[in-house]
Amino acid sequence: MASLVILQGGEAKSFPLTQAETVLGRLPECTIQLESNMVSRKHARVLKEGDQFLIEDLGSGNGSLVNGKKVEGKAVLKHEDRIKLGPILLRFEADGAARPAVRRPVMPPSPAGGPTQTFNLDMSGEDTATIMGSVGNQGGFGMLDVRPEQKLKAVLEISKSLAGSVDLQGLLPRILKTLFEVFPHADRGCILLKDASGKMIPAAQKHRRGEEDATVKLSRTILNKVLTEKTGVLSADAAGDAAFTGSESISNLSIRSMMCVPMLGLDGEPMGVINIDTQNPLNQFKKEDLDLLLAVAGQAALSYESARLLVSHMERMKQESEMEIAKAVQIALLPSSMPKAEGYQFFACYEAAQAVGGDYYDAFALEDGRICLSFGDVAGKGVPGALVMSRMATVVQSTMKHVPDVGEAIMAINEAMCSNMVEGRFVTYVLGVIDPKTNEMTLSIAGHMSPIIRKTDGTLEEFAEDQIGLPIGVVDGFPYDVITRKIEPGELVVIYTDGVSEAMNPAGGLYGEDTVRNFVKRSWTNAEELGKALLADVRKHANGRAQNDDITIMAFGRAPA
Repeated sequence: MASLVILQGGEAKSFPLTQAETVLGRLPECTIQLESNMVSRKHARVLKEGDQFLIEDLGSGNGSLVNGKKVEGKAVLKHEDRIKLGPILLRFEADGAARPAVRRPVMPPSPAGGPTQTFNLDMSGEDTATIMGSVGNQGGFGMLDVRPEQKLKAVLEISKSLAGSVDLQGLLPRILKTLFEVFPHADRGCILLKDASGKMIPAAQKHRRGEEDATVKLSRTILNKVLTEKTGVLSADAAGDAAFTGSESISNLSIRSMMCVPMLGLDGEPMGVINIDTQNPLNQFKKEDLDLLLAVAGQAALSYESARLLVSHMERMKQESEMEIAKAVQIALLPSSMPKAEGYQFFACYEAAQAVGGDYYDAFALEDGRICLSFGDVAGKGVPGALVMSRMATVVQSTMKHVPDVGEAIMAINEAMCSNMVEGRFVTYVLGVIDPKTNEMTLSIAGHMSPIIRKTDGTLEEFAEDQIGLPIGVVDGFPYDVITRKIEPGELVVIYTDGVSEAMNPAGGLYGEDTVRNFVKRSWTNAEELGKALLADVRKHANGRAQNDDITIMAFGRAPA
């Protein structure tokens, strides 16, 4: 099946192209959502026409590139074509292309503090071994109605041995130790696990006699059968059996009897294998031993997967605890109270879509009595956005203490952020200073939506597009325009992030910029009333739908004459 693979953050995430039309963009309703402010809401689409797949740009701001060439109209996609939408890189994989394997934990070759062990998996050559016996795997535990008492005893024994263990590194050796108790005539045992590429990696090994050769070789024929058919395999006498003459990896070691069974994960797929052999000709393994090992391996695999999931859960809990700390740190960066100025009122609220977010605001008094207002939206949300946000907050505070002019200050802020900005991370930003003595407001807008000014007669005023410069962190030395305007008595100003206008209801409908404007047009007594009412109306529109983006609102204005 053809697919698109997103290459981001050192990881590759595959999306199968199962529909006739696959839309890519920033909106959650897109088939594939791309989290970047440099990606348009509906940026591009991939169309399936017969056996071909074509990509078409949907009038995006930054265009769509295939192998570095801008897409004009529709472009046919070929296997391993590189697609770039804004800062997001994707790769097209045609039907039949290999898919990345699911990553599973892989144990080191030897337990911590244990002796170094040598594994040699002989996977070369086309051996033609014929399997002497096999047992089908019924749900990972074999046929439980065969020797049920002995199977139950063995399963309980290994469950008791592994109960409560969360030490993944020490769990597999304990499994082998218990197996040697279940099969007292076993001489050697080893466990192999699959790595991310699907290769079998040695994870644990045990020998009953420590002085013997520690090298373990396995037949590719047997290993492939166990993994592909999910069955247990028995060789009654591998060294003397003519059927295994082509399997040098077994015959060289004179193995008298061996068993190899799969360890099935919770998804029913083999996560590894257990191999046990004996060189005692008087105690060869029998088919009932294979069936018993299959049942024990099922419990061993379940214990290992349970321990792995428990470890993953514990790590998740630790991460959530750390995120709560990060949330508290980020909130501490925001002003604990809004500044006071006679005849003025200031209000701001912030709600992150995740534990931490990329929206930002600040409001504080300068030494000369003027009020500085700083408002931004970092490209992206979550931890990456929060890190950029914290740096932005520090840069603004330090800059405004030494550079009182708005035009000079925003260029200094942009220069500082450009010096170490990660590609694809930028900040749409508004910097403003209000002089309560003259009632003059000085603004500079960097890529953000224009503030909305509600006049006393209920009409709205917004600044022109040509007065809005590039976002912070995009081009060093960019000359930003400075806008000066007097705030009249009774006028209110609202600044908001796109988490407000792009809030969605359960049906997928956006709140919209026009809704924001119409809401601001209503009659309001002060800035706090307007800000709180706007936030409540956005929540009412969402009607319980999970927040898709950070929501931040700042409102301020003069009291009526």
